[in-house]
Amino acid sequence: MARIHDLRLMGRVADLYFVEKQTQAAISKRLNISQATISRLLKRAQEEDIVRITINAPRGTFFDLEAAIRERYRLQEVIVAEAGEATEDSILTAIGAAAAHFLETTMREGEVIGLSSWSASLLRVVESLRPPKARASRVIQLLGGTGNPGVEKHATHLTLRMAQITGATPQLLAAPGLTRTPEARDVLLEDAYVRETLSQFREVTLALIGIGALEPSQMLADSGNRLSPDELRELGSAGAVGDMGLRFFDQEGRQVRSSTDHRIIGVDLPELAAVPRVVGVAGGLRKVEAIRAAMLGGYVTILVTDNHTALALAAG
Repeated sequence: MARIHDLRLMGRVADLYFVEKQTQAAISKRLNISQATISRLLKRAQEEDIVRITINAPRGTFFDLEAAIRERYRLQEVIVAEAGEATEDSILTAIGAAAAHFLETTMREGEVIGLSSWSASLLRVVESLRPPKARASRVIQLLGGTGNPGVEKHATHLTLRMAQITGATPQLLAAPGLTRTPEARDVLLEDAYVRETLSQFREVTLALIGIGALEPSQMLADSGNRLSPDELRELGSAGAVGDMGLRFFDQEGRQVRSSTDHRIIGVDLPELAAVPRVVGVAGGLRKVEAIRAAMLGGYVTILVTDNHTALALAAG
């Protein structure tokens, strides 16, 4: 008979908490039972199937798909945005707005934001971003932002606009992302302003970065920071399937080193993996293999993608 009384008490506590919306403290006072006991009874009510919690996913949300990817790739968080069509513009619009909302709602006071250059995805994030409640400390450019003057403004705009919206100080990396020769890189690394920016990478608490396929995006190609066909073939032969900030990795997420590494001015993958929160913002079926590899390599802790890409990632 004691069990039926236990079940009755569980039901009574559950009714007060879930139906009457009383706090655990109020229930404790009303029933003269400790708050710790109230908490245990609510947990047992679920275990005994007295309480069943169901979530009706609103249209345009993908809770099950997010959970499948989160568990499969062991990520902190996955955000799947609804893109009406599997076109580049539709996907960029969807993931840009979703990543902006994530930043607005989760940014911490004094955050040090690292931001990659030459990313169409991140450009859409900045275009959608509204001022968050918390203020960031700095926005640091993670990949050299100089290049073709016709498109260089996009890389600079990313950092300056992000800093303006978040109330932060911008820290530009005044160098090309990819120099013409290793010797040119060595000369630029002697510049005090370049060294100052590079030294701050270790202080980044939140990194926003695009994920690229082996074949570069149009923005990167137009920037003047594009690898030559021979270099892309070299990387492909070595197993590279994608990159983050011009640092390449294979399908298992292992970094692929090549001669191009001696020409890059920007964050390296081990540095990126050390950042507490790394938000990969990427979508599109041509990037599925690269996104999967970035997650397997542990370079991404949070993924923002679209529903079409997410289905492919969850499937295999």
